[in-house]
Amino acid sequence: MRRTRFTGALTLVTGAGSGIGRATALLVAQRGGRLVLTDIQADGLAGTIALLTDAGHGDLVAHHEALDLTDADAVVAFAGRTHAAVGAVDIVMNVAGISTWGRIQDLDLAHWRRTVEVDLMGPIHVMHAFVPAMIEAGRGGHVVNVSSAAGLFGLPLHAPYSAAKFGLRGVSEVLRFDLAAHDIGVTLVCPGAVATPLVGTVDIVGVDRTDPRVVKAVSGFEKHAVSPEKAAEAMIRGVEKGRHTAFTSSDIRFGWYAQRYFPIGYSVFMHAMNRAVRKMLLRVESEPRTDLAPVEGVDAA
Repeated sequence: MRRTRFTGALTLVTGAGSGIGRATALLVAQRGGRLVLTDIQADGLAGTIALLTDAGHGDLVAHHEALDLTDADAVVAFAGRTHAAVGAVDIVMNVAGISTWGRIQDLDLAHWRRTVEVDLMGPIHVMHAFVPAMIEAGRGGHVVNVSSAAGLFGLPLHAPYSAAKFGLRGVSEVLRFDLAAHDIGVTLVCPGAVATPLVGTVDIVGVDRTDPRVVKAVSGFEKHAVSPEKAAEAMIRGVEKGRHTAFTSSDIRFGWYAQRYFPIGYSVFMHAMNRAVRKMLLRVESEPRTDLAPVEGVDAA
């Protein structure tokens, strides 16, 4: 697959206002790449631009706008303004996302719909608006989609999140072959735990986040998390080396190989993990929550 360099390339980064998206924007700038940035949070986006300016890279920000990626018309309009101002981008990096967990008996359809709208339809809106212009420009390029460990494995309580992330994985699998004819590479990034704001705000439907058992479980998750900077480095390295699948930590890479080559072991481990989570939930008394508390930022599992 195509190996893509960021130096001199015009790179679109979504979810650039925090977490992996912010770390990615800073790393692309360090490599001399020009940037088109967006995030749903205007303040977070302004903070990223301020960091770039303080680092002496402010001139590399070619265009930026705060917008909601679930609004297809807004994304198309954003692409139109970008193309009018700076032309077709060379690299698209779909980083923005939210996370919603819960048992199926606790989830409302609104939880499923919102997660799929942000984590699957958001990237689709971006690719729909920006990739055709990349093809027409004829310079090749790269598309990067941030999926998740939940786009590879049957993790407990992750059904809405996995619905979106497995979908994004499928889209990326098709495009890796479709876009090869245009010299456009496709990299699917599958992070494990990443220490971003999303860890502390993830919506666990039907679970009291203040319960000591839940706090302890989340704390254990955070201890295994890599930094956004390390995750961004792994993503950038995957693009530069022309890899279709990029991992941000060795545990997810190991699990992926185990799933493929030792499926019995994978199945035993997943059943054990689900039993442990069920036991914890049985001990946690809480009323089902209906608030979505969506945060457009970066993936954390």
